[in-house]
Amino acid sequence: MTTSDILIHQDLLIPQDTAAALVDPTAYATPRLHETYAWLRANNPLGVAEPEGFDRFWVVTKHADILEISRQNALFRSGERPTTITDQASDARVRAMTGGSPHLVRSLVQMDAPDHLKYRALTQAWFMPANLRKLEERIRDIARTAVDRLAAFDGRCDFVTDLALGYPLHVIMEILGVPEEDEPRMLKLTQELFGVRDPDKARKAAELSPSQLAELIQLSIADFGAYFGAMSADRRAHPRDDLASIIANASIDGKPISDFEAMSYYIIVATAGHDTTSATTSTILWALAQNPAELAKVKADPSLIPSLVEEGIRWATPVKTFMRSATADYELRGRTIAKDDWLMLCYASGNRDEEVFDDPFVFRADRKPNKQLAFGYGAHLCLGQHLAKMEMRILFEELLPRLKSVELAGEPKLTEAVFVSGLKSLPIRFQMA
Repeated sequence: MTTSDILIHQDLLIPQDTAAALVDPTAYATPRLHETYAWLRANNPLGVAEPEGFDRFWVVTKHADILEISRQNALFRSGERPTTITDQASDARVRAMTGGSPHLVRSLVQMDAPDHLKYRALTQAWFMPANLRKLEERIRDIARTAVDRLAAFDGRCDFVTDLALGYPLHVIMEILGVPEEDEPRMLKLTQELFGVRDPDKARKAAELSPSQLAELIQLSIADFGAYFGAMSADRRAHPRDDLASIIANASIDGKPISDFEAMSYYIIVATAGHDTTSATTSTILWALAQNPAELAKVKADPSLIPSLVEEGIRWATPVKTFMRSATADYELRGRTIAKDDWLMLCYASGNRDEEVFDDPFVFRADRKPNKQLAFGYGAHLCLGQHLAKMEMRILFEELLPRLKSVELAGEPKLTEAVFVSGLKSLPIRFQMA
């Protein structure tokens, strides 16, 4: 059976309420998401969802299957259809805006070979460990300042807004070349883009139609474009030792990249370069607040901090899903994925797969092995993974020796978003040593 058949075999179909949860932003801010994933892994690990208003798509929930699809980038591509789950009305609206493309931007996320490798190579050296080592002391200075600021709150704060958002934002903006005074604007635009359906982050809290949501995303992109268009012009005239100068003056096959692709490059660095890191940083502290024994374990043995970071990445999995489309028929788990079928890769499910992780719903700072796949796999493995891990390692190296205790001081709140989601509020009480 394939999803191209007029009648889908009942064994393939995911129950309607379960399918609805996969496209419901509110589910991603509650335990409902992991309950849904656990049911799917146990009962229909590679099934077909048909939520109302959406094209049908395969739901890939097992760790091994996500890896198998991700390593075959020629077979499962990113560019032909939306790379994030998109309803039919929004997809139609975007294609009308773009003249047929399903993408409002064309960054590394939306690219396939051969362009993907060429564009990735433009900045890859900046994000490799050898280059990042040169930045370590500067990042440590930023981390120390952030911890000093936390200490000044006198035992109570919202860890998300008072530390976790600003720390990685400041790091990536320095690397990119954005002045510190413009960081609040970058944060606001990032939250509007990734939290377009979240009532606390969107430009408008009222219910919006799919067409209006597409236009709202376009507004945020336009604001980014205006800012980075001016930055590009400046860096072409006055290049500096920053990432913006690399992007502004980039050439592919001997020709300058287009303004559209430059703007798309800026956006992916300026958003993904901090939002996912802040979400993971907050999640780690949330886990430590709920598990004092884990906090004591890492404080007693700081060599566990890299392992703590890996477990935090698994636990948070800020990028919940990506979409792929098949270029040919493919057999997986005895089922035929047909050419042109759409697939949802559920990373947060893969990171709780009982066949890969012992006690997957238990946070272990010393978990080994930890085959987390939150950064993706294959050609689309996250470009900034080494920077993100380094930032978090340094922050906890600076924070944990000074943190005597921490506990929740209110209800944590998660962003209502299907693509990128994480904590938006983490009220804590703490004592500094």
